[in-house]
Amino acid sequence: MNASFSRRQLLLAMLATPLVLSACGDKAPKQPAFRNLEGVDMSSADFAKDFSLLDTEGQRRTMADYRGKIVLIFFGFTQCPDVCPTALTRAVDIKEQLGEDGDKLQVLFISIDPERDTPELLRAYMQAFDPSFVALRPTEEELAKTASDFKVFYQKVPTGSSYTMDHSALTYVYDTQGKLQIALRHTQTAEEAVADIRQVLALSK
Repeated sequence: MNASFSRRQLLLAMLATPLVLSACGDKAPKQPAFRNLEGVDMSSADFAKDFSLLDTEGQRRTMADYRGKIVLIFFGFTQCPDVCPTALTRAVDIKEQLGEDGDKLQVLFISIDPERDTPELLRAYMQAFDPSFVALRPTEEELAKTASDFKVFYQKVPTGSSYTMDHSALTYVYDTQGKLQIALRHTQTAEEAVADIRQVLALSK
């Protein structure tokens, strides 16, 4: 074998080595966390991280209290004529359809109408759907901060001598470590929501 040819091969091999090592060292493209979601992938969201609010028993709650649970958070009010009861009824169906995994679910209902939603009323409202559901009642100041932190819209709308509330209708879903992962659309069926939530459960195993 020609000595100069051997040296040329060796030189080319040495030059190629860093390229090979560099290619091996490159991180693979990040794969999407979820596939075929009916809801919204929120895994990259940098908001809706935590809250500090009183429950109906006067105990201050944060996300840390629900570590180990798949948490569903919905903002609403007890005099809501349709959106809120529909979302909570769906949450009941979701829990049932999850079977044994239903025990891993924790539903939190954050009132956007603390003026009328007393602790007693909120407690009874949760009992009407599922005794395990927890209602949180912020002060007006806490509500403004929490809604801002969670990018939730709410607005008081006069109706003659009374008022109603306009508000966002997404349900946020958190993994067992308290990280926001997806948002359920109000139009999703319980079956579609369960399929999405099972993907969050799979991440948490």
